[in-house]
Amino acid sequence: MDSATLGNRLTAAGVPTLNGRTATLRQLVLQAPPSVVAGMLGYHTVHTEAVAAQAGGTWKKCAAG
Repeated sequence: MDSATLGNRLTAAGVPTLNGRTATLRQLVLQAPPSVVAGMLGYHTVHTEAVAAQAGGTWKKCAAG
């Protein structure tokens, strides 16, 4: 089963998926550099950096990889 099928089935069953995905991304960018998270999940770096800034992440203070 791929992610789209699983998402469709969860939505049809009344389980919201967007909030969980957003919360998970916020937690990940607090634990790892946003650029690393972006590469692992296929997100654009600009998006993960924006989420990290909103979540109060401090990875900008670290040296670039």
